[in-house]
This record gives sequence, structure tokens and C-alpha cells, in this order.
Amino acid sequence: MKGRVFSGARPTGRQHLGNYLGAIQNYVALQKDYDCIYCIVDIHALTTMEGSEGLQDNIREMMLDWLAAGLDPQRSILFVQSHVPQVMELHTLLSMVTPLGWLLRVPTFKEKVRMQPHNVNYGLVGYPVLMTADIVLYKAGLVPVGEDQLPHLELAREITRRFNSIYGPTFPEPQAKLTPFPLVLGLDGVEKMSKSLNNDIEIAISPEETLDRVMTAFTDPTRRFRSDPGHPEGRNIYRLHRFFAPDRVEEIATECRSATIGCVDCKKLLAQGINSDLGPFRERRAALAAKPGYVAEVLSDGAHRAHAIAEETIREVKGRMGLL
Repeated sequence: MKGRVFSGARPTGRQHLGNYLGAIQNYVALQKDYDCIYCIVDIHALTTMEGSEGLQDNIREMMLDWLAAGLDPQRSILFVQSHVPQVMELHTLLSMVTPLGWLLRVPTFKEKVRMQPHNVNYGLVGYPVLMTADIVLYKAGLVPVGEDQLPHLELAREITRRFNSIYGPTFPEPQAKLTPFPLVLGLDGVEKMSKSLNNDIEIAISPEETLDRVMTAFTDPTRRFRSDPGHPEGRNIYRLHRFFAPDRVEEIATECRSATIGCVDCKKLLAQGINSDLGPFRERRAALAAKPGYVAEVLSDGAHRAHAIAEETIREVKGRMGLL
């Protein structure tokens, strides 16, 4: 029997190279060996949003990217978090066994408080409980994470253990499926690629737009003139060449060091590599986007399949807690 994988992502709209290299490609690969459940977590998004303008558009654009990248609705369950309301019910029930102190010490909560001091809402505090509900509602045994996310998963494991110790064995303790999530820096070469920092390259944009974005990237500050030798090691453009021109990356590095090519040339080569790699993806995405109602159908079917699992879990949980 295949293990069950769960992962959720906030609806940020069209995905960028960081999302693509760091998560989406891994989601696609996991479908070969696991029963996968992938969720767009719109309720989580509300903890940092003030209003919901653009939320539905973001969900559709994000799912189009997932589907075009290779997530298969016949092999995986793809759905929107709020379309299966049992997750909110389980969130409430799990909150009854989660000490407040556990939540207040979460580093990401403290970080969010600093980022949005004007909007420290209850949902922000309870975010880890809802995250736990996301996972255990479907009795997922594996959660793909990078090492930096292990503390978040450990809190979910603590909540699961506490529930099981009080009410009896109900949920499997979710285990980390460690994945090589590469840290993809943005065009500034300093911060992680992010839409909010406007340092990203969306994977669905045109080849011309890709070139325009890449040409704004920060490069080697030691090269004052075209004839100066370059230092590709540690430069973000060079790191991206490893993903999009792996067969030429050493050649590009050699030409950079010898000043055979300049930074502008290097960026043009990167844009060519990105466009070549993403060409088939963009064609599939355009074809899917041209199908009226297709994304809605996929999400409806995914919610129906997820609902069947969720309903069974909620019935068991309520029985354990004496609510039935």
C-alpha cells in the first residue's frame, strides 16, 4: 500500500521560479510513489490578508500552474482547503487539546506579529492547529518539507501525540519527507524569491517578459568593465544556470572567468535556458486555460474525493471525544 502524502500552499497566484524549483517539481515527482493530496490553503491565507480581493483569481492561476507542471488530477487529489469544511471543524476540536503556550512560542508567529502588528488575529495564533488539521484530517503519514520547516512539523506531531494520548490512537504521527528544496534567491541576489519583494520571475510569463525580468537581475559587482574577469561562484545567476543549463554551466563559468562573456551575455543565456525549459509548460498552460470551467471541475472533483476521507475522520474523532 502506498503511503499518503499531504502538502498545502497558500494561494499566491501565478507561481515563480522559486515555487517551481522548490516545491512544484517535487510535488510532481512524489506522484510516482505515493498517494498525494495537494491543497490550496485559502483559509490560511486569510490570516495575513485584509479583505479577499483577488483570492479566487489567485486560486485559479495557481492551479493552472500546478496542472501544467504535471500534477495529475487522476493520480492526486487537488482541491481548495475551504471546499472541505471538516478541516475547520477538526481545527476547533484539536484546539481543545493544544496548550496556548505551544502556539505563542512558535517563531513564525513572532515573526508575523512583527510584520503585521496591526493585524495580530486569533487565526494567526491558531495557524499551527489548522495546519495540523490539514494533515491529520486525511491521515497523511508523510509531509514533504525542507529542513528549515521541521520545527513546524514537530509541533503538528506534538498536537497529534497529545490528542492520541487523551482520546486513544486516532491519527498517525506525520513524518517529514525531507526534500531537497533549493533556496532560490530573487533578482536582487540577496532575498529569497518573493512576489512581495518584486524580485521574482513568474513561470507563466512570455519569453520576452522573461528576458526583461532576467535583465534586471543583480550580477557580479566586481566587474566594472566588460573586460574584467568574472567570479561566478556564489552569484545567483550562476546558481540558476545549474537548473536551466546544466550541460553548459561549467562552460559558462569558464567564459565568465576569462571575460569571454559579460554579465549581459550571461543573463541572456539564462533567459534562453529558462524559456527553453518552460516552453512545453507554457504551451500546456495555455491549452488548459482555454478550457472553460476546467479548473473548477478539477477542484470540485478533488473536493468530493477529499470530503469522503474527511467525513470518515471527523466521525471517528467525534466518537473518540464522546460527541457521538
